[in-house]
Amino acid sequence: MGDAPVRKIIHVDMDAFFASVEQRDDPALRGRPVAVGHAASRGVVAAASYEARRFGVRSAMPSSTALRKCPGLIFTPPRFEVYRAVSAQIHAVFADYTDLIEPLSLDEAYLDVTANCRGLPTATATADEVRARILEETGLTASAGISYNKFLAKLASDQRKPNGQFVVPPGRGEAFVHDLPVKRFHGVGPVTAEKMTRLGIETGEDLRRQSLAFLQHHFGKSGAWYYGIARGEDHRPVNPDRERKSSGSETTFAKDLVEPEVIEAGVEEMADEVWAWCEKAGSLGRTVTVKVKWADFQQSTRSRSFAEPVASKVRLRGISRLLVRSLYPPAKGIRLVGVTISNLEKATAQPTPGELALS
Repeated sequence: MGDAPVRKIIHVDMDAFFASVEQRDDPALRGRPVAVGHAASRGVVAAASYEARRFGVRSAMPSSTALRKCPGLIFTPPRFEVYRAVSAQIHAVFADYTDLIEPLSLDEAYLDVTANCRGLPTATATADEVRARILEETGLTASAGISYNKFLAKLASDQRKPNGQFVVPPGRGEAFVHDLPVKRFHGVGPVTAEKMTRLGIETGEDLRRQSLAFLQHHFGKSGAWYYGIARGEDHRPVNPDRERKSSGSETTFAKDLVEPEVIEAGVEEMADEVWAWCEKAGSLGRTVTVKVKWADFQQSTRSRSFAEPVASKVRLRGISRLLVRSLYPPAKGIRLVGVTISNLEKATAQPTPGELALS
C-alpha cells in the first residue's frame, strides 16, 4: 500500500525535425531526399529527411559523402530561428498535459504524465493526443515511446518511427531490451559499444549476463548504470529544471589551415560565439576545451579548468588561444576547430580587473 505509483513516462521525438520543417514549408521538397546543411566540399549534414536516409545519408555526415550516396540529394540551408519557433509550439502542447517536462533538444523531450492532469485513461492515450495536436498545430509528425522509466521510453520511441508509438509496460523492460543491440542503448556511445563488442557484449542479453563487479571493473562508475539498464531499470526522475552542462561552437574551414594566425582567428571566433551564449544565458564556466579535427579526420582536444569561472570574453579568447597553441607546430592541416565551456554556473558578479589579464 505504501509503494510509490508506477511512473508513466512519454518520450516524444519529432520525425526528421529540421528536414521535415523544410519539407513542410516548401512543397517542392516533399517526397524528395533533403539534407539540411550546405553542399560545399567541407559541408556537413545537420539533418536528413527519411527519403535521404534510405540512401544511407545521416546527420553529421560530410556533405561530399552524402552526395555520393544520394546523387539527387537536395541541400537546404538551416533556419534555426524557425526550428526554435516550432519547438516552442511543440513545448506549449506538452505543457497542457504535465508540468514535468525535460527537454533534451529542440525536437525531443521526456514527459512525466503520472499525475494525469487531463483525465485520459492511459499514458498511451495521452501520447496519442499529444501527437495528434502536434500534427494539427505544426503540420509535423512525432513519434513516442511510453514506459515506466526514461531509458525504456527513449528506446521505445524508435520502435515505430516515423509517426508511430510503442509501449513497454511495467514488468516487460528486461524482456524488451533482451535482444536489442547495446549500441542502441542511451549512454552507450560508439567507443563504449566497440569495447563491449571486444568483451563479447553485443545485445541486452549479453549485458545482463555480466556481473556488477565485471562491469565496474571494465567501465568504472558507468558499470552500475549498464547493470541496471540490462534489467530495464532506470530510477532517474523527469527533471524539468535540468541544467545545461556545457555550451560549444565549432566551424569547418573551406580549406585545411596550417598558419597559426589563421588557426587562432578561427578559435577566437568560436570563443566569441560561446561567450555570446554565456551572456544570453547568464552562465559562466570553469572549464574551457578546444577541439581540433585534422585533415585526416583524427581529433585532438585540450582542456583547462579553473577555480573561478571564466568571466570575460577577453579571458575566454586568451585561454582558447593558449590551448590551441599547445598543438603547435601542426603536424598536418586543420579542417575544424571548436571551443566549449563547461562546469557551468550562474553568473553572480562582474569580472574583476584581474580577470582581464590573460590574453
